[in-house]
Amino acid sequence: MSLKPPIMPSSQSRPLLSQWGIFLAEGIILLILGCVAIVVPLLAGLVTTVFLGWLFLLAGIIGLVATLRAREAPGFAWALISAILAILAGITLIWNPLQGLLSLTLLLTAFFAIDGILMVVLAISHRRSLSGRWEWMLVNGIVDLILAAYIISALPGSALWAIGLIVGIDLVFGGATLIAMALAARKDS
Repeated sequence: MSLKPPIMPSSQSRPLLSQWGIFLAEGIILLILGCVAIVVPLLAGLVTTVFLGWLFLLAGIIGLVATLRAREAPGFAWALISAILAILAGITLIWNPLQGLLSLTLLLTAFFAIDGILMVVLAISHRRSLSGRWEWMLVNGIVDLILAAYIISALPGSALWAIGLIVGIDLVFGGATLIAMALAARKDS
Protein backbone atom coordinates (compact mmCIF):
# COMPACT_ATOMS: atom_id res chain seq x y z
CA MET A 1 0.00 0.00 0.00
CA SER A 2 1.34 3.38 -0.99
CA LEU A 3 1.28 6.31 1.37
CA LYS A 4 1.54 8.82 -1.46
CA PRO A 5 -1.69 10.65 -2.27
CA PRO A 6 -3.10 9.96 -5.74
CA ILE A 7 -2.12 12.44 -8.41
CA MET A 8 -5.14 14.52 -9.24
CA PRO A 9 -5.40 16.08 -12.68
CA SER A 10 -5.22 19.85 -12.69
CA SER A 11 -8.28 21.90 -13.53
CA GLN A 12 -6.63 22.77 -16.86
CA SER A 13 -6.41 19.12 -17.95
CA ARG A 14 -9.92 18.02 -16.88
CA PRO A 15 -11.57 18.98 -20.19
CA LEU A 16 -8.98 16.92 -22.05
CA LEU A 17 -9.52 13.96 -19.72
CA SER A 18 -13.29 13.99 -20.11
CA GLN A 19 -13.31 14.59 -23.87
CA TRP A 20 -10.35 12.45 -24.94
CA GLY A 21 -12.47 10.58 -27.55
CA ILE A 22 -13.29 13.79 -29.42
CA PHE A 23 -9.61 14.77 -29.48
CA LEU A 24 -8.69 11.27 -30.68
CA ALA A 25 -11.23 11.43 -33.53
CA GLU A 26 -10.04 14.90 -34.54
CA GLY A 27 -6.44 13.69 -34.50
CA ILE A 28 -7.25 10.71 -36.74
CA ILE A 29 -9.13 12.90 -39.23
CA LEU A 30 -6.29 15.43 -39.34
CA LEU A 31 -3.78 12.63 -39.85
CA ILE A 32 -5.74 11.18 -42.80
CA LEU A 33 -6.26 14.60 -44.42
CA GLY A 34 -2.56 15.34 -43.98
CA CYS A 35 -1.56 12.12 -45.74
CA VAL A 36 -3.87 12.92 -48.67
CA ALA A 37 -2.40 16.43 -48.98
CA ILE A 38 1.15 15.03 -48.97
CA VAL A 39 0.33 12.54 -51.73
CA VAL A 40 -1.25 15.18 -54.02
CA PRO A 41 0.27 18.52 -52.93
CA LEU A 42 -0.56 20.51 -56.08
CA LEU A 43 -4.23 19.51 -55.86
CA ALA A 44 -4.28 20.31 -52.14
CA GLY A 45 -2.71 23.70 -52.86
CA LEU A 46 -5.23 24.50 -55.58
CA VAL A 47 -8.15 23.41 -53.40
CA THR A 48 -6.84 25.60 -50.58
CA THR A 49 -6.46 28.57 -52.92
CA VAL A 50 -9.94 28.24 -54.40
CA PHE A 51 -11.50 27.69 -50.97
CA LEU A 52 -9.85 30.83 -49.62
CA GLY A 53 -10.94 32.69 -52.73
CA TRP A 54 -14.58 31.80 -52.06
CA LEU A 55 -14.22 32.79 -48.40
CA PHE A 56 -12.81 36.20 -49.38
CA LEU A 57 -15.49 36.69 -52.03
CA LEU A 58 -18.37 35.82 -49.70
CA ALA A 59 -16.94 37.86 -46.83
CA GLY A 60 -16.47 40.81 -49.18
CA ILE A 61 -20.02 40.61 -50.51
CA ILE A 62 -21.47 40.39 -47.01
CA GLY A 63 -19.24 43.28 -45.90
CA LEU A 64 -20.28 45.35 -48.92
CA VAL A 65 -23.98 44.80 -48.27
CA ALA A 66 -23.59 45.62 -44.57
CA THR A 67 -21.51 48.70 -45.35
CA LEU A 68 -23.97 50.03 -47.92
CA ARG A 69 -26.84 49.53 -45.49
CA ALA A 70 -25.00 51.54 -42.83
CA ARG A 71 -23.81 54.50 -44.90
CA GLU A 72 -24.12 56.87 -41.95
CA ALA A 73 -21.87 54.80 -39.69
CA PRO A 74 -18.39 56.11 -38.88
CA GLY A 75 -15.65 54.73 -41.11
CA PHE A 76 -17.95 54.12 -44.07
CA ALA A 77 -15.20 54.75 -46.65
CA TRP A 78 -12.75 52.41 -44.92
CA ALA A 79 -15.35 49.66 -44.60
CA LEU A 80 -16.25 50.09 -48.28
CA ILE A 81 -12.60 49.83 -49.33
CA SER A 82 -12.13 46.74 -47.14
CA ALA A 83 -15.16 45.01 -48.63
CA ILE A 84 -14.08 45.79 -52.19
CA LEU A 85 -10.55 44.53 -51.51
CA ALA A 86 -11.94 41.26 -50.11
CA ILE A 87 -14.10 40.82 -53.22
CA LEU A 88 -11.14 41.51 -55.51
CA ALA A 89 -8.89 39.12 -53.57
CA GLY A 90 -11.56 36.42 -53.78
CA ILE A 91 -12.10 36.88 -57.51
CA THR A 92 -8.34 36.83 -58.12
CA LEU A 93 -7.85 33.58 -56.19
CA ILE A 94 -10.81 31.89 -57.85
CA TRP A 95 -9.99 33.16 -61.35
CA ASN A 96 -6.32 32.16 -61.32
CA PRO A 97 -5.50 29.84 -58.43
CA LEU A 98 -2.03 29.03 -59.77
CA GLN A 99 -1.04 32.68 -59.55
CA GLY A 100 -2.50 32.89 -56.07
CA LEU A 101 -0.33 30.00 -54.87
CA LEU A 102 2.77 32.20 -54.56
CA SER A 103 0.99 34.81 -52.44
CA LEU A 104 -0.61 32.13 -50.30
CA THR A 105 2.74 30.40 -49.94
CA LEU A 106 4.18 33.57 -48.44
CA LEU A 107 1.17 33.95 -46.12
CA LEU A 108 1.42 30.31 -45.11
CA THR A 109 5.08 30.78 -44.28
CA ALA A 110 4.24 33.68 -42.00
CA PHE A 111 1.49 31.59 -40.38
CA PHE A 112 3.83 28.67 -39.68
CA ALA A 113 6.45 30.97 -38.17
CA ILE A 114 3.92 32.60 -35.84
CA ASP A 115 2.13 29.33 -35.05
CA GLY A 116 5.44 27.64 -34.32
CA ILE A 117 6.38 30.30 -31.79
CA LEU A 118 2.94 30.13 -30.17
CA MET A 119 3.01 26.31 -29.96
CA VAL A 120 6.41 26.41 -28.23
CA VAL A 121 5.07 28.95 -25.71
CA LEU A 122 1.88 26.88 -25.23
CA ALA A 123 3.92 23.71 -24.69
CA ILE A 124 6.03 25.40 -22.04
CA SER A 125 2.92 26.70 -20.27
CA HIS A 126 1.35 23.20 -20.28
CA ARG A 127 4.39 21.26 -19.17
CA ARG A 128 3.08 20.78 -15.63
CA SER A 129 -0.57 20.03 -16.39
CA LEU A 130 -0.01 17.52 -19.19
CA SER A 131 2.25 15.23 -17.15
CA GLY A 132 5.01 14.76 -19.67
CA ARG A 133 2.97 14.96 -22.87
CA TRP A 134 3.76 18.63 -23.44
CA GLU A 135 6.78 17.56 -25.49
CA TRP A 136 4.46 16.73 -28.38
CA MET A 137 3.27 20.34 -28.49
CA LEU A 138 6.89 21.48 -28.37
CA VAL A 139 7.76 19.19 -31.30
CA ASN A 140 4.76 20.54 -33.22
CA GLY A 141 5.99 24.12 -32.71
CA ILE A 142 9.53 23.26 -33.75
CA VAL A 143 8.26 21.47 -36.87
CA ASP A 144 6.23 24.57 -37.80
CA LEU A 145 9.35 26.72 -37.48
CA ILE A 146 11.37 24.30 -39.62
CA LEU A 147 8.63 24.27 -42.26
CA ALA A 148 8.61 28.08 -42.39
CA ALA A 149 12.40 28.18 -42.87
CA TYR A 150 12.30 25.47 -45.54
CA ILE A 151 9.59 27.07 -47.64
CA ILE A 152 11.39 30.42 -47.64
CA SER A 153 14.60 28.79 -48.81
CA ALA A 154 12.85 26.94 -51.68
CA LEU A 155 10.99 29.92 -53.20
CA PRO A 156 9.90 30.69 -55.92
CA GLY A 157 9.90 27.18 -57.44
CA SER A 158 8.31 25.57 -54.43
CA ALA A 159 5.11 27.60 -54.74
CA LEU A 160 3.47 24.94 -56.93
CA TRP A 161 3.75 22.16 -54.38
CA ALA A 162 4.61 23.85 -51.10
CA ILE A 163 1.15 24.74 -49.86
CA GLY A 164 -0.26 21.23 -50.23
CA LEU A 165 2.85 19.54 -48.88
CA ILE A 166 3.37 21.93 -45.97
CA VAL A 167 -0.30 21.86 -44.97
CA GLY A 168 -0.21 18.06 -45.21
CA ILE A 169 2.86 17.78 -42.99
CA ASP A 170 1.39 20.19 -40.49
CA LEU A 171 -1.89 18.24 -40.43
CA VAL A 172 -0.01 14.95 -39.87
CA PHE A 173 1.95 16.40 -36.94
CA GLY A 174 -1.11 18.15 -35.52
CA GLY A 175 -3.13 14.95 -35.80
CA ALA A 176 -0.36 12.89 -34.21
CA THR A 177 -0.14 15.42 -31.38
CA LEU A 178 -3.88 15.21 -30.69
CA ILE A 179 -3.79 11.40 -30.85
CA ALA A 180 -0.89 11.21 -28.39
CA MET A 181 -2.51 13.68 -26.00
CA ALA A 182 -5.91 11.94 -26.21
CA LEU A 183 -4.41 8.50 -25.54
CA ALA A 184 -2.43 9.87 -22.59
CA ALA A 185 -5.58 11.51 -21.23
CA ARG A 186 -7.50 8.24 -21.65
CA LYS A 187 -4.79 6.42 -19.73
CA ASP A 188 -4.84 9.05 -16.96
CA SER A 189 -8.63 9.07 -16.61
